[in-house]
Amino acid sequence: MARGEIERLPSGSLRVRVYAGIDPATRKRRYLVETIPAGPTAARDAEAVRARLLDEAAQRRRPEPAAGSPADLRRRGRRRGELTVTTIARLAGVSAPTVSKVLNGRPGVALETRRRVEAALREQGYRRPGNLIQAAHLEVVFYGMQSSMAVNILHGVERVAGANALAVSFTDARQRAATGRPWARELLARRPTGVIAVQLGFSSDQHDLLVASGIPLVALDPDDEPEHPVPAVVATNRAGAAAATGHLLGLGHRRIAVLTGPTERLCARVRLEGARAAMAAAGTPLDDRLVRTGRWFAFEDGLSHGRELLRLPDRPTAVVCGNDLQALGVYEAVRQAGLRIPQDLSVTGFDDLPHSRWSGPPLTTVRQPITEMGTAAAEVALALAGGRPPARTRVELPTTLIVRDSTATP
Repeated sequence: MARGEIERLPSGSLRVRVYAGIDPATRKRRYLVETIPAGPTAARDAEAVRARLLDEAAQRRRPEPAAGSPADLRRRGRRRGELTVTTIARLAGVSAPTVSKVLNGRPGVALETRRRVEAALREQGYRRPGNLIQAAHLEVVFYGMQSSMAVNILHGVERVAGANALAVSFTDARQRAATGRPWARELLARRPTGVIAVQLGFSSDQHDLLVASGIPLVALDPDDEPEHPVPAVVATNRAGAAAATGHLLGLGHRRIAVLTGPTERLCARVRLEGARAAMAAAGTPLDDRLVRTGRWFAFEDGLSHGRELLRLPDRPTAVVCGNDLQALGVYEAVRQAGLRIPQDLSVTGFDDLPHSRWSGPPLTTVRQPITEMGTAAAEVALALAGGRPPARTRVELPTTLIVRDSTATP
């Protein structure tokens, strides 16, 4: 019993019981008990509940320090973190199992009830158990972490977090989805100061869970136009793509191909719009037969679509790529075809990741202020956490055309 016990009930539910010491009034053993409803995550939830109850039990068994001692002064100066689930339940007017569900990010709690419980937790300064990540951190949620872009974003977030004595953690939502683990519920149990969601869409349930928790949420380069009012930090994707296309037009190119990312991604659609607008403004409408859509913003997209474009009887003289990785794929397609950049094909990228300047030849690209976007998102999240609404709910940072050696006259 020292480590607590988990018992499976006939109904399929799990009961967690932890020894909490001797009741001084009755001299009988006391136990902390919670029941976890049956379900696919019941075993994992029960382990989390056991850890929390063990922490509560340890605090209950801890002897009171002598009055006036340093330990007593520290105890009295603390926020009221030793409140029990039962106390929070009483203050919120709900049952203890309902509070447990909220603490562990489990479903089955009405939105208004969840808000009431979260409000009670905040008002009373309730602290999660020591084995969980505490609230003094910013959490960055990615949907896949394929490139150095994720590292640059984390650097930007760390600038703000470090200046405010906060830690930074991250979650890969795509990996969680592949294993059937709901990232939003896990995040609620960790209670971050704020959440920055990178290139991620939200379901209504996920959005409602986060809003009800009172945890500030900021979207960085959102996957699509948000269905819900969420503050967002973006780059000038349309203007950046237009600048790259305008640069090629200025060199004399007219047969320009455009390679985009997946059309369900907002930034991919906006960049295509920018390229199309620049060509229309120059009186050279984009030939849709030269538009290719990648499955992802990946090297493989550039390689496969680059091969297709180079096999055309009247091949393009330039390619505007959706990002730097796609551009490097086009580089490889050109090499395999026995051609040269920029003599036979001019290529532009987007992002200005470090490898773009080391490629051969160095890549002309659009610099996306990725690190600065992470910094801006963290600043908005902390402003919201401090009860200060940001001056703008949509922060748009400028992109910059970086001209190197991968573009030349046709």
